[in-house]
Amino acid sequence: MEKFEVKAYGTQSTEAPLKQMNIERREATPKDVEIDILYCGVCHSDLHTARNDWGGTIYPAVPGHEIVGRVTKVGSAVTKFKVGDLAAVGCLVDSCRECSSCKNDLEQYCIPGFTGTYNGKDKHLGTQTFGGYSEKVVVSEHFVLKVPENLDPAAAAPLLCAGITTWSPLKHWKVEKGSNVAVVGLGGLGHMAIKLAKALGANVTLFSRSPQKENDAFDLGADQVVISTDESQMLAATGKFDLIIDTVPYVHDVNHYIPTLSINGTLVLVGYLGDLDPMLNTVPMILGRKTVAGSVIGGIAETQEMLNFCGKHNIVSEIEMIKMQDINEAYDRMLKSDVRYRFVIDMASLKN
Repeated sequence: MEKFEVKAYGTQSTEAPLKQMNIERREATPKDVEIDILYCGVCHSDLHTARNDWGGTIYPAVPGHEIVGRVTKVGSAVTKFKVGDLAAVGCLVDSCRECSSCKNDLEQYCIPGFTGTYNGKDKHLGTQTFGGYSEKVVVSEHFVLKVPENLDPAAAAPLLCAGITTWSPLKHWKVEKGSNVAVVGLGGLGHMAIKLAKALGANVTLFSRSPQKENDAFDLGADQVVISTDESQMLAATGKFDLIIDTVPYVHDVNHYIPTLSINGTLVLVGYLGDLDPMLNTVPMILGRKTVAGSVIGGIAETQEMLNFCGKHNIVSEIEMIKMQDINEAYDRMLKSDVRYRFVIDMASLKN
């Protein structure tokens, strides 16, 4: 298979900082789209992969799965894109396309496993996949998304992970006008959950430990803020929420929130991977048919639906733009939650 080299930013080991390197991309096959990357969002998953926090990282690792750019080349069999289109790539670049999940537009739950945008198995080159911290990416047409031209392309980049991760549960649990939705945590995911739930017509509450987050939450569209360390405020929220989207990315006590679910209500975890500690107390669940669930990103059709919705309602992320060369400092700041609310890399800095 024909290949070409591009500049990228990645790491050679768990401890090593990210630095400039060259990687190989495949020349576009008949069904491929080549994209010149303009912007790439910075996700907690990027940091976890770079530092091998979840195990299984293949080095060298080039993170980045919130990619927006312009199409520079299309294969002879491509029908949905043309050169010059504003296009995006999210967390997955392939799947088996044959299992029941894939056939139902649930590629994120591909039974043999989807191919991640980075640290996946590249079926074409036989190496690991490399992400969006690079000049270009080549992806099968099926996994490329159209970005509405009215959206700021830099601020649209985090929609490809933070946006779809919160949109998918909102749609699955049928949030609509009048639904009561709460969001736990106000970060990259949480701020998108508030914006999207509000645009769907829900009454939206933020659960936060930080009273200083109140004004931000209201600016983003929240109707109410409940300080989760205040017992009287938590008691007043008992039985209120149809859906709670828990975006907190580290271990925490979810038992605290279950009494605030309505009968048949669901708390869905989208931020944390791992064992819950303390463990779940089933009493309030059984006595109210309440559910604790999990959800990850969305399929390609659902992601396109989310982008179209954001185009219609002019919804993008709140971002801080950085140069590619500042990524290590951005990772350190992200660990301290020192970003409002998503870093986005201006990839022109890599080209320079």
